[in-house]
Amino acid sequence: MKTTSPMADSGPRPSLPRWLKRNIPKGDAGRFTANLIDELSLITVCEEAKCPNRMECYAHRTATFMILGDVCTRRCGFCSVAKGKTRPVDPMEPRRVAEAARRLGLRHVVITCVTRDDLPDGGAEQFVRTIAAVRELCPATVEVLPSDFAGSGTAVDRVVDAAPEVYNHNTETVPRLYPKVRGRKADYRWTLEMFRRIKRRNPAVHTKSGLMLGLGETWGELLDTLADLREAGVEMLTLGQYLQPSPESLPVVRFLHPHEFDEIGRAARRMGFLRVASGPFVRSSYHAREMMVPWDEVGGGHAAGRAAPVGDAPAGDPANEACRGERILPGQG
Repeated sequence: MKTTSPMADSGPRPSLPRWLKRNIPKGDAGRFTANLIDELSLITVCEEAKCPNRMECYAHRTATFMILGDVCTRRCGFCSVAKGKTRPVDPMEPRRVAEAARRLGLRHVVITCVTRDDLPDGGAEQFVRTIAAVRELCPATVEVLPSDFAGSGTAVDRVVDAAPEVYNHNTETVPRLYPKVRGRKADYRWTLEMFRRIKRRNPAVHTKSGLMLGLGETWGELLDTLADLREAGVEMLTLGQYLQPSPESLPVVRFLHPHEFDEIGRAARRMGFLRVASGPFVRSSYHAREMMVPWDEVGGGHAAGRAAPVGDAPAGDPANEACRGERILPGQG
């Protein structure tokens, strides 16, 4: 049974600034993707998390697959995914994800999940099976975005041993805000140790993390968090504006201007992040393929594939300003 989280103010939501207002795409360019997801009985984080980029991504025949069901065992303050009683793991789900990736023609497949604290391995084996299924059907790179596996190093190792090209785990916010934003089960220290563990076990796996801004973090806290992530071995970084997905979710404290995202992106690159995506509409898997340019161009190791242009907001759309500048840029020495 799905439930919602009773965590937030019931007051009115603040109006969006102009750079967060987007034109609704005309036509039905996203229908093929939406119909395929329905046909294969799959779940996408695009739908469940009410992502503002959903229509754009669907129109370009891409999506982020969410495995292990559509009900989460955590009650994070920022998330609109349903909470409640979970269902058994679907053994056919990995094959359906792979079939969708094949029919969409994806060259980079992103797989995330709900948190499943009710499973002994947190769902790690389902990730392994899905990675294997995708590789059987598609000549694609694979990016995984698992939960924290409730602090289980064994579960992390199991996924790392499947050798995804990218292991992504979102830090989400600064440590002071962890209890409110990510809930009391989340542990900032484990987030950092998880990245160290990934790099120790397989240095060839690229590490990635993301934060939502506008939840009340300070500039100093943000810089300290980015420094922690670099020290832990994180190579790729996404920074986006938090948008309240439902009245029950945490309210937005502040809307950052696109120029602020530019400045934060520059600071992150100076710290040594090899890939930085920083802008109001950036999400952890938004334009993820663009981050997979040959790594030897920036001294980061083996080539993981070539970027394919995905497209920006239409000319004249205020979203162009929101996505400009620091969207996807290689690091500078």
